[in-house]
Amino acid sequence: MNQETKLTTIHSQMSDEDWFNLGKSDAWTKKPKQPPENSQSASMYELGYCEGKIARPPI
Repeated sequence: MNQETKLTTIHSQMSDEDWFNLGKSDAWTKKPKQPPENSQSASMYELGYCEGKIARPPI
C-alpha cells in the first residue's frame, strides 16, 4: 500500500466532526487550508477553519 492509498483510507474513515476539528487545528497553527476532495468533508473542514480563525486555541 503506497502513501497516497494510506491517506485516502484514513480520510474516508474520518467523521464530519474529525474534519471540523482538523480545520480548526489547521487555522490555529496557521497552516494553509487543505480540504479533502469529498464535498461534505470539505464543507466541515471549511467551517472548522473559519471558526478556528475566530476562536482562540485551547491553552
